[in-house]
Amino acid sequence: MTDNKPSHNFYGKRLGKKLRNRQREYLEVDLKQRNILNFVGETPEGTKRLDLDKAFPGKTAVWLEIGFGSGEHLIHQAKANPDVGLIGCEVYLNGVASLLGKLREEDLDNILLYQDDIRSIFPYFTDQAIERVFVLYPDPWPKKKHHRRRFVTPEHLIPLARIMKPGAHLRIATDISDYARQAVEQLNLNPHFEWEAEAPSDWKLPWKDWQSTRYEKKALLNNRVPIYLTFRRV
Repeated sequence: MTDNKPSHNFYGKRLGKKLRNRQREYLEVDLKQRNILNFVGETPEGTKRLDLDKAFPGKTAVWLEIGFGSGEHLIHQAKANPDVGLIGCEVYLNGVASLLGKLREEDLDNILLYQDDIRSIFPYFTDQAIERVFVLYPDPWPKKKHHRRRFVTPEHLIPLARIMKPGAHLRIATDISDYARQAVEQLNLNPHFEWEAEAPSDWKLPWKDWQSTRYEKKALLNNRVPIYLTFRRV
């Protein structure tokens, strides 16, 4: 089947340091085996849809991590929740290659990947397909004129709400206070999300099953304070 994904303007970085031969092998061989697009089919009406039952046979739920970096958190969740299927989306090739290298050393059958912008495959998900979403240390786009590029904008949140089940949780971690402010502001404007914070500890302390990432460790070394936000799909 020819894959004609919707196109979107993308402003971030897709490649950092030159990939080593082994990393290129991971992307050429391993990524093909773990590509979530392998499970895109057509409905009788001709609409492309992800078949998550085929993608994760026997799993009780599907979670989504958008921008997984080098994949530390994704692997942690996959190990801790073997009955859950996890989809990791990341545009940065070096990060994807790093995760694929780690996965060669792990016996995990519950991780599939998409190496591109999540907006391109939002339309492929059926309604209410996802039970948990992670957005951890996303690109902060610090300049005010670039705030519209942040993930916490209607362009992302409206389709995200469609694919999340009622009661599903969206977790956002950031070390940029203005990003957290915009996240709370935008998600409170969306009638499909409710911020679950009841006390300051709810955004100052990490989740009980939290696995710190190298981005968070870098933030702490630079004396930036992590903020942990949880929103429920209503």
